Amino acid sequence: MKSKILCIVGLLAAAVLAFSGAAGAETVQTDREEEDMRLKDAVTKELGCYVGAAITGQDINNRRVWDIVTTHFNAVTLGNELKPDAMFNYSNNVCPGTEEAELNGETITVPKMNYYRAEVILDKVLQWNRKHPEDALKVRGHVLVWHAQTPEWFFHEDYDKTKPYVDKETMNKRLEWYIRTVLTHFTGEDSEYKDLFYGWDVVNEAVSDATGTYRSDSENPEEPLSNDTHGSNSSWWHIYQSDEYIRNAFVYANRYAPAGLELYYNDYNECMAKKMAGILELLRAVKATEGARIDAMGMQGHYQADSPSMSEIDTAIRMYAKEVGNVQMTELDLKASEEYDGSPEAKEKEYEKQAKRYGTIYWALKSTNSEEDINITSLTFWGTADHLSWLQSRSDIGGGNAAGLPECPLLFDEHYEKKPAFYVFTQSSK
Repeated sequence: MKSKILCIVGLLAAAVLAFSGAAGAETVQTDREEEDMRLKDAVTKELGCYVGAAITGQDINNRRVWDIVTTHFNAVTLGNELKPDAMFNYSNNVCPGTEEAELNGETITVPKMNYYRAEVILDKVLQWNRKHPEDALKVRGHVLVWHAQTPEWFFHEDYDKTKPYVDKETMNKRLEWYIRTVLTHFTGEDSEYKDLFYGWDVVNEAVSDATGTYRSDSENPEEPLSNDTHGSNSSWWHIYQSDEYIRNAFVYANRYAPAGLELYYNDYNECMAKKMAGILELLRAVKATEGARIDAMGMQGHYQADSPSMSEIDTAIRMYAKEVGNVQMTELDLKASEEYDGSPEAKEKEYEKQAKRYGTIYWALKSTNSEEDINITSLTFWGTADHLSWLQSRSDIGGGNAAGLPECPLLFDEHYEKKPAFYVFTQSSK
């Protein structure tokens, strides 16, 4: 039973940050204790949860990034290396070759897998953990089933996108095989990585922004299904024409995951009322499916400079917690204001706005986490330093930078220095 005793000083400080704007670049005051405070210590004290950052293969070779990760975080999410296209060696236009596999007593033909990119990062984490057990890192698996970054050939006969789509029965076999293979390799009893993972995103972004129902194969009529990969349209839906693949994915994940590995649904624009309704429908459908398991809802948190409001975030947390109990913020970053042009003058103003905004979000997390039956179990930022953020590049993936504008979304600047927003999280823990 969650304790009702809160850190009153911390809550009052967060309230000031959220409502009076005291977290501005000119008003955030830092003493030596705050300057030296580690983010993971401060947030764990307040929320009692994992404090994570997304990293990629390039990040682990950047000493400044690795220092930030190992100092200020106790968990990481691999930004790309556990997604289906990476597992298939980024051979998106053609299947990388096939082999035979046994599934439920039947021999099936499957694509060849490549774990190298993920293992390079995981090996570095393992090495760090062995040398620094007091500051060990855990890993969030991301992601098994996603309409994007899954090669189109995976859905077709003979793994050839020029041939017809397979039927549901065949696709179910491929789905089960893929989930079994990934989870067994990384979390199975014989895997050297089995103790690294605390949870895994089973399904990602399966609800439509436009309709608030399940994402279809025609979200973007201008995006051909024949593309090698998709930004909007779902070939999963094209085959199933229902949420069956989602429900099956959670059944298979539960079947092959260790009992202690948590299973999640993850989505963006999760505070929009219409989309929230669709996500809640998905959560209920999974819960009602025999053999399925879902342990938390992942609110991605790719937010704007002025939206969603604290009230909308608060409402979303409560609605998701009502269905699954545990809620996580899994990919938190902030897009800049429309007037931000990247200049030094604009940067100073933007940092002030950003600190206030992060204060609002943090207040919503803490205030809901203090209540019974609501548990915030992970807070993950989608990156470390601003200049390395995915938002620095144009993207047609949900929550990305569609306009190509300059951004400064994270807690550390391009010089790897703490920004005013960093102290929103450390001040409020006092």
